[in-house]
Amino acid sequence: MLNYLFLFLAIVMEAAGTTLLKMSEQFTKVVPSIFSLVCYVASLYLLSLCLRTIPIGIAYATWSALGIALITISGIFFFKQTPDLGAIVGLLLIVTGVAVLNLFSKMDVH
Repeated sequence: MLNYLFLFLAIVMEAAGTTLLKMSEQFTKVVPSIFSLVCYVASLYLLSLCLRTIPIGIAYATWSALGIALITISGIFFFKQTPDLGAIVGLLLIVTGVAVLNLFSKMDVH
């Protein structure tokens, strides 16, 4: 169960890093640039920890899909980027696909 906590924290750190990347304005603002890089390194480290027991395909699918959802929410709150119907449907399909993968896949770590 601890590995899923690592995965969740990796997702949060990746979303924070991407939000800060946008705030860094192409690395022209020092503070968001530094924190963005710290978040990305932390995210990859946490992702590596969860890969001890979670299959890489499932971990990466979950990491990327939930990251996309969190970034969309971040865009709404921080950058006033409102998703349209197509974006919402697409996000729901992505998250549903990852839910199916997590619930029904029999992949194992070797």
